[in-house]
Parts: sequence; C-alpha cells; structure tokens
Amino acid sequence: MTMGGRPRRVVVVGAGVGGLCAAQSLVAASTSRLPIDVTVLEASGRAGGKLHTIELDGMPVEAGADSFVVRKPWAVELCRELGLEDQVVIPGSMGAYVWTGGRLVPFPDRAPFGIPADAGELLRWEGLPRGPKLRALLDLVRPAGKERDDESLGMLLRRRLGEGVAEVMVEPLLAGLHAGDPMRLSVEATFPELHAWERQHGSLLRGARAAARAAREEQGRQPMFATVWGGLSRLAERLVERVGGDRVRLDHPVSAIEREPHGYRVRSAGRDLAADAVVVAAPAFEAARLLSTVSPEAAGELGAISYVSTAVVFVAYPPGTAELIPEGTGFVVPYGDAILTACTWISRKWPNPAFEDRAVLRCFVGRAGDEAALGRTDVGLIATVADEVEAALGIGAPPSASRMIRWNRSMPQYEVGHLERVARIEAALGGSPGIFVTGSAFRGVGIADCVRQGREAAGSVIAYLQEGEAGRVTPDRQPGDVEQEAISWTS
Repeated sequence: MTMGGRPRRVVVVGAGVGGLCAAQSLVAASTSRLPIDVTVLEASGRAGGKLHTIELDGMPVEAGADSFVVRKPWAVELCRELGLEDQVVIPGSMGAYVWTGGRLVPFPDRAPFGIPADAGELLRWEGLPRGPKLRALLDLVRPAGKERDDESLGMLLRRRLGEGVAEVMVEPLLAGLHAGDPMRLSVEATFPELHAWERQHGSLLRGARAAARAAREEQGRQPMFATVWGGLSRLAERLVERVGGDRVRLDHPVSAIEREPHGYRVRSAGRDLAADAVVVAAPAFEAARLLSTVSPEAAGELGAISYVSTAVVFVAYPPGTAELIPEGTGFVVPYGDAILTACTWISRKWPNPAFEDRAVLRCFVGRAGDEAALGRTDVGLIATVADEVEAALGIGAPPSASRMIRWNRSMPQYEVGHLERVARIEAALGGSPGIFVTGSAFRGVGIADCVRQGREAAGSVIAYLQEGEAGRVTPDRQPGDVEQEAISWTS
C-alpha cells in the first residue's frame, strides 16, 4: 500500500458517540499524503446512540445519558472542539437520598462513591440500625486484603464494610450505574479506585476520607458533572456536521463483514462497501455477529459480554409542584425495595425555564436480576412508577404528563475478569489486521470514556494505514483508562 493516490476507505459501523468520534478523528486526519474516505453506517434512523434528547409535554429531557464527568477531560474537550464550550452547564442542585425503610434518607454530606468519609456521620446516619454501622467501622482496623487482580464489587464491599452498608448505601449507587449485579461486577473494570483505597490506605473509609479531602481542595475550580444546554443530542448533531452528513448513512444496518484479499467487504442495506479498515462501534453482541467469520475467537469473547435491559420513565406534575421536591438531585433504591432503581429530579438538577414551576422527574427501571417489571405494558409500568414516586415524595397529585423509553440490551455488564476478556478480544483481532472495535462494552460506559475510546480506535486505524503492509501489521492498542465514570450523587 503506497501513501497518497487512492483514498483509504474506512467504514465505521455504528453512529453512537464512540463511532462518531472515531469518524470525526479520521476525517480530520485525512491529508493529501494519506487521504481517508470515511463512511458511517447506522442501523437506526438516528445518530447519537444513548445521546438522545426528547420532549415531554414540550419540555426537553434526556432519554439516555444526562451528563458527563468533568474530571475526565475528553467530553469537555469535545464540547470545546464542537463550539459548544459556552453551552456547557452544571447541576443546579447537589446531594442525594436513598429510599430505605419506607422513607427518603439523605446521604452523609461527604460520601465519595456512597462510602462515608466520617465515622461520626456514619454512626449518626438514620438509614441503618446501629449494628451494620458498627460492622462497617471494622474496616478501620481490619488488615488490607491480599493483592488480587480482580474480585466482584459486592465481595469487596462486604469484605470491608459488611452487608448492611454495602446493600443500602454503596451498591445502589455504584452497581446502579451499570444496572448490574454487584456480586458479578468487576471492581477493576468499574471502580478500581476502591482497590487502590484498600492498598494505599488500608481501609475504604480512610480512602473515602482522603478522596473527600482532595475534592474539597478542588472545590471552586471545576464542577464534577456537566451537560450541554438544550440537550446532549446537540453533541451528536455537531459531530455529524463535522463528519459530513453525506458520510453518515442512517437506516443502514450491516448484515456482514467479509474478508477479502486486500481488505474487507461490508454488506449493508443491499449494497457492498469495500474497506481497507473497519471500526465496529456497535454493542458487543452485534460486533460478535458481524465478526463471526472474520475472527471467530474475538466473536466468541464479544458474545460472552452480557447486557441488561432498562427503561426510563418520565413524569411531570402540574404547575406549583416544583417546590414540593426536596433540594438535591434524586434518590436511589436498594435491590428489592421497589420497581424503581433510581429517580432523578430533573427540575432540581437541571433547571430549565421550560419546566416553569412543575416537578419533572426521570425514573429508572431494570437491573441485572430484576428485569421482570420490564415485561409490563408501558401504561402499567408508568402507573407503578408514579405510585412509588408518590410514596417517596408525597406530591399529592398524579402526573400531568408521562413518557417511557425502553432501552433493550443497553447496559454492558463488566463482570469479574472483564479486562482480561477485553485483552483477549484485542489479541484475537491482531489476526485480522484492519478490524477495530470500540464502544461502551470495553473500557468505560460514560460519555467521556466513549469519546476517548472512539478517538483511540481512530488513532489505531491511522497507524495501521500508515504502516501500510496490512498482512503483517498488528494494531497497536494501548490499554485505556479503565477508570469508570463513578457518578456519586452524594458529591
């Protein structure tokens, strides 16, 4: 393969944020010396994936992700590059609650990842009886566990803090971010900070104290979370503009990827596209299907990544109800206490003149081992959610507007050994030069992580094309930052 001359053809499968960022980077890298022709194929009729701003009774609400972590720079940098820097907004309220014992109990003031940073605050906390709180304090005197490569999030929390604090305070926050089973989720792939706290401080409570102290020192410099005014769909819209609307083909599902003597053939919507390289930015189960003949070993590992289905229920209440919602961002629910897994008070967290003086809430349903409620009709599920919201908040009026969005097989599960599986996928793809994978199934589900992974995939494609000899090149993939988007509503 010589430099210059015929453009190198790259097909990106999937127009979520990761796929669009990969495509944007490739378009930006195209030069006369290395011309790159990019085509993005999206199965659905919309770009953006889980960046999906919709309307509820004329009010903008987020059906998918509602914010990104500021301390991870990639999403903020993307906003800057897309000319949206002056449209970035921060939450209008802070603090959160847990629904336990039939009432809302505020989290301690300082509780990184839901872990109390102050022993006194833990003992005074009203959400648990004294016994489980005393058990958690043993974390301060128990020796650190042996060095280990990985273990489940639930096992680590129970080993250090005991079952009560784990189930009521920490797991609803941390496992809830993945809609996962804490006894199966990998610590190293989701919250490696917790293992680091145990190693460095000998205690999760002391680690939380150090993290809270560091956060206090950072206070005033930057917020923890942010979003884009008008909705996160604007990120996707701007990305499509930068890639070029003619390059992004919606309603183009890919049926197969086939190896050819000098590249690959991508079959989509009745047409075949020749490609020098392919970036698969689709869910792992779709990637497994598409790569089943190209790389059976990688496909087998991709297919072993499990997914959980969820739903988001939006409810808006009549005028005059906004002040009935407590200060804060919302509440989480321990496993088994309700159909709800969490509820965000949108009108508090992201105030918008469009809400006027109405309470507007975003409620979550579905997690690993607890997906049965998703079998209900939309009407039935919305009614149950509204009843549970009323039990928690006592608004005293039924919703005046509601809407539900189902996300089938939407949440990849980073189970114990996940990072080793990702490494095996990458190693297997080394035998199929020119094939790359990216997305939320690998090293981070948050927006910032997906931006980073998409750009890393683009960098690997460019390096592969520059190397030139496709038959002997193994794409150079550096391990990504496995630090997961640890959204602590209690911050």
